[in-house]
Amino acid sequence: MAVFDMAGTTVNENNLVYKTLNKAINEAGFDFNLDQVLEQGAGKEKKQAIRAVLAAFAGIEDEELTGRIYDNFIVQLTDAYATEEILPQPNVLELFAALKQLGIISVLNTGYDRLTAQSIIDKLGWKEGVDFDGLVTASDVGRNRPDPAMIVFAMERFGITNGAEVIKVGDSAIDIEEGQNAGCSLNIGITTGAHTKEQLLAANPTQVIDNLMEIVPLVS
Repeated sequence: MAVFDMAGTTVNENNLVYKTLNKAINEAGFDFNLDQVLEQGAGKEKKQAIRAVLAAFAGIEDEELTGRIYDNFIVQLTDAYATEEILPQPNVLELFAALKQLGIISVLNTGYDRLTAQSIIDKLGWKEGVDFDGLVTASDVGRNRPDPAMIVFAMERFGITNGAEVIKVGDSAIDIEEGQNAGCSLNIGITTGAHTKEQLLAANPTQVIDNLMEIVPLVS
């Protein structure tokens, strides 16, 4: 099984999520920039991302404030996804087809809630069970990245008992840590999203790639 992050990995939305998150945080009286939000928030469940940004750059731990920012973020993100262009990453459907030929299940996982994730998939015109095999989201499990709960959830769904039979691919360091914590045989960073090659390498991935099709020779 191969488990892929969504935004920045399989979906190209030009950091729309983190730009919107940055805007929602700043509307609560802050002046953070996108690099700060990406550094602390990339790949995380979005309330967790808000907590991380506030703690790292303002020394604030405030659940009521976090909740207000999150509610504003969700409203703005819904509007943004309805109006902004969202594209598949280059070669993603070709990769899913190649993996299917190799007998490898393709699963999407994400720090989004299921409603948001499904809205993105619908906008792309993808169909679960046709273009990819499964979806697991932050709202499906009780623990968030880097905890491996989403990968374990996917493994249980498809009857996989050994993490070594799974690879994880993502554009943020926390994706790599999630895969490591699940015991995945390959933990691959990709440079198409939130984190730079240097930031990905700091998480000790198996490999860093620039294009999704580079995965095929790694699993063939």
